[in-house]
Formats: sequence, structure tokens, C-alpha cells
Amino acid sequence: MKKIMSASIGNCVHVAGIMNFLSLAEREGYSTRFLGAAICIDELLKAVKEEKPDYVGVSYRLTPEPLKEVLTELKGKISLLGLKDIKWVFGGTEPTAKVAEESGIFSIAFDGTEDPDEVIGFLKGITFARSDDYPQDLVSRIRAKYPYPVLRHHIGLPSIKETIDAIEKIADSKVLDVISIAPDQNAQEHFFEQDKMDHRLDGAGGVPLRSREEFERVYQASRRGNFPFLRCYSGTKNLISFAKLLNDTIKNAWCAVPLYWYNVLDRRGPRALRQSIMENQQVMKWHGERSIPVEVNESHHWSLRDAHDTIGVVTAYLAAYNAKKMGVKDYIAQYMFNVPPSISPAMDLAKMLAKIELIEGLQDESFTVYRQARAGIASLPVDLFQAKGQLSASAQLSMAIRPHIYHVVGYCEAHHAATADDVIESCKIVRGVIRNTMLGAVDITQDAKVQERKNELIEEAGITLKAISSLSHDVHDPLTNPATLARAVELGILDAPHLRGNSAAQGNLVTRLVDGALYAYDFKERRILSEKERIDRILDQNRIKLAVV
Repeated sequence: MKKIMSASIGNCVHVAGIMNFLSLAEREGYSTRFLGAAICIDELLKAVKEEKPDYVGVSYRLTPEPLKEVLTELKGKISLLGLKDIKWVFGGTEPTAKVAEESGIFSIAFDGTEDPDEVIGFLKGITFARSDDYPQDLVSRIRAKYPYPVLRHHIGLPSIKETIDAIEKIADSKVLDVISIAPDQNAQEHFFEQDKMDHRLDGAGGVPLRSREEFERVYQASRRGNFPFLRCYSGTKNLISFAKLLNDTIKNAWCAVPLYWYNVLDRRGPRALRQSIMENQQVMKWHGERSIPVEVNESHHWSLRDAHDTIGVVTAYLAAYNAKKMGVKDYIAQYMFNVPPSISPAMDLAKMLAKIELIEGLQDESFTVYRQARAGIASLPVDLFQAKGQLSASAQLSMAIRPHIYHVVGYCEAHHAATADDVIESCKIVRGVIRNTMLGAVDITQDAKVQERKNELIEEAGITLKAISSLSHDVHDPLTNPATLARAVELGILDAPHLRGNSAAQGNLVTRLVDGALYAYDFKERRILSEKERIDRILDQNRIKLAVV
């Protein structure tokens, strides 16, 4: 176990920064010792010589001029006592850190502007002094920063030039680890058949990428600052070809693909439901064979359409289960909070914990799950000041699940598409929240009502999953069988109020918020429907005999 010894020196009595540094070090497995405030050089070096720690942390936050003489004394006595092999770390203000750097004593000088992820990186042996210090694959960067999450934000302005300029500015700011490129719908659907594009819609919803060279230019724009990864939305047509394009041009950090969507169900393409499920599975398999992480952005699509919480949990599990069965090794589980916007924080957290318990129950030596949290875009008010408050509140709640990735949603999204400045400001707001939570927070996941609702959702999800499995008796694995999965939608086992009028689904589900949670609801009888009742009604109506216990 590595050891860190620390003290404030000279006549400096400020020790809050040291204590925070030691707290982070202890989380990373270091043995720590704090000598105290205003320690003289001789007392410090006596302890260092006796205990020979791996690191010595020195702090000074007063006027910088006297520090020069103090550090001259320290440097001479380090040489005299033969303590050069020990690594010295300085913490102070920007002016005192500059003096410390000039002294030549310290491996690194922290000036108080750093976020905890930089300090954690140092404690893990990563200084980020050069471009090649930044891990260039997702899992490595997560390991370098955790428990501080990797930060992600999307960008997709109406022109290539605007988007490239924004990426350069964001990369230089070093506030973001992953930039998600948002192509317009024309690119997602018709990149390989551009004669079918409706050019009146160019730039609608994202950047109008039209060539490999434009993707490559976007990637080159990110090769600066902290060298953020790029990733991009999946196509809604020619999925494998689009996946190859992204891998070749922007080194896609991870794939994001749905299980049930991007077809007639959401009107984002002409694909039939069964066909799209099978094709989406093949995209998962293609990335799994290449050890590229995969996110199946599924569950929130149902919740955004007001499906009740149980369906949100069920589809989160189905997404992860299918990814595993398709050979995905590193799985990104997205947890979108605030969906619907009026869900209570406690019930929202319970829903996420139910998803986590089911999804992470799939983990083994060949399947690792990483948690990605984010705010629901519909929860952000149009008023930009209120939106900043909502972004902060959602981030505070989301940190309760200890995410590996935090997907920052620009506070301005209900008002306008995020510019580079909006992205940077949003990331700084979230960084402030994360800094605060890492000082220590009450574990709200253990609240009795949260746990009660979590357990209820897990039990109800089991009923729904069993019903889906029982739709096919001659299939080896019904939960990965496209026909079975599609049948669950066609019968209404998986359903949402917003699907009413959609020929690919039932659209009969009625839901209602009760005590902050979203339930299936019978408006005629004015009561919540249990999942067993709901499933039994569907199966009875379709004359399918199934005992759900």
C-alpha cells in the first residue's frame, strides 16, 4: 500500500485542501498521515526521513513571496538528507502554485482550479501533462477517473463548419471526455442513398454530414485539448454500413442502438418491427465481435411515451440481456432520470435501482456493465435560469447511483440547440455538483420508500418478462427471438399511451402518476392496475392461456 504524508508549511494554517486530497487518496487505497498545520521544514523532513512515504503533500495558501524562501530551504535540505526519490506534491493558490512549479521540487502543483477527476487521475498515476496521457478508449478512461464519472455531451449544429468550430472549442476547454455527434435525420436514414434525401430538411435536428471526409474532419477537430472521444448516433437504415463508417472515421467510442426502435414504431424509418429487432441485434453482435462497447438506448424510449415504470424496468433488462446474448463485452446502461418530468425523485431513483439490480445481475467474466446517468430533456424548463437549477438537481439525484458516465444535457435544450459555450457552461455546472457530492453525501438509495418501490418493480418486471417468455414454446431463448419480442408489442404486453393509433402496436395502455410513480391505471374503476391484472387481461383478450405467478 502506497503512503502519503502531508502538512501545511511555514505559517500557513489552511488545511481544507489537504484534507480533501487525503480523502481522495484514501478512496484510492493509499495509507495517509496528516502532520498538521504550520509545520516547520525540519519537523516535516524528520517525519519524512523516519517513515519514507511514497508521496509528501505540501500546502501553502498565503502570500507567495515568503514561500520562495521556505521552498529554497526545503529544496536544500531534501538534497542534504538524500530524499530525492520521494515524490513531492504541492497544493495552494494559483500564485503560490506558480512559485512551487518554479522551485523544481514538485512532481505536480495543484492550484485549486482542478476538479476531483484530475486529482484522482494523478493518484492513479496519470498526470494528463501530454496528449498521449489521456486514455483513448472508454474503459481505460473510466478506470482512470472513477469514482468521478466520464462526462459526455452532444453537439450537432446546422452546418459542418459550426460543428467543427464548436468541437475545437469544447476540446480546448477540457471539460468533456466524450463528444456525441448528432447527425441530422437525413444522414441517419439516407447517408448511403443520398438521392432519397429531402434537402429542405438538411440540418434539421443535427449536423448535415454527407461524406466520409466530413466525418474525418470532425474527428480531427477533437485532436486537441484533452483529446475527447467521439461517438455518434446509429443510423436508422444500412446499420452495419453506418457502424463501419463511424468506426473507420471517428473511432466511435461506443455504439448506441435500440432494440425496438428506429422503425415504424417511432416513425423514424420504414422498417417493420420484427425486421428492425433482428437488424438491431446484428449491430450489437458486430460491435461485440470487435470489443466495442455498446449502449442499447431502449428503456427511456418507452418511458418518454408514458409507459408505466414496470415497462421501463422490463425493457431496460431486455436491452442488456440481448446485448449480452449478442456477444457484447462492455455494456453501457443508460439511466435517464426525470422521465416523465413529474415523477418524484424518490420514485425515479427506485426505478433506476430496480433496473440496476436486474441488469447487473447479468454480469460475469464476459459481460461488464457501466452506468450512464443523465437528465431527461423534457424536464428542462424553457426559462434558462430555472433550467440551470433543474440540470443541477438532476445531476445531484443521479450521482446517487454512482455513474461511470454522466451524460450532460445542455440546460438550454428546451430553448435552443446547445452551442459550444452552452456545452462548456453546462459541463461546469455538473462538475460543480459532482465536486460537492464527492465530499460525502447521505445514501438516499437506502431510503425505506425507495427500497419498497424498487422491490415492487422487480417483482412486477418478473411477471412481464415471464409473460413474454411464455409467448413462444418452441423457441430456445424467447427473450432474444425477434418474433417473440415483436409479438409482445403486437399484443400490448409492451405498450405506451403515445403509441395510440400506431398500426405496429396496441396503444391501449393507460397510465397515471400516483404518489410520484407511474402506474398502469384503470380509469373506469379509478384504480391502479397491478401488472398481474394487466397481463391477465391482455392474455385473456387474446385467448392465450398462461398462468402468471
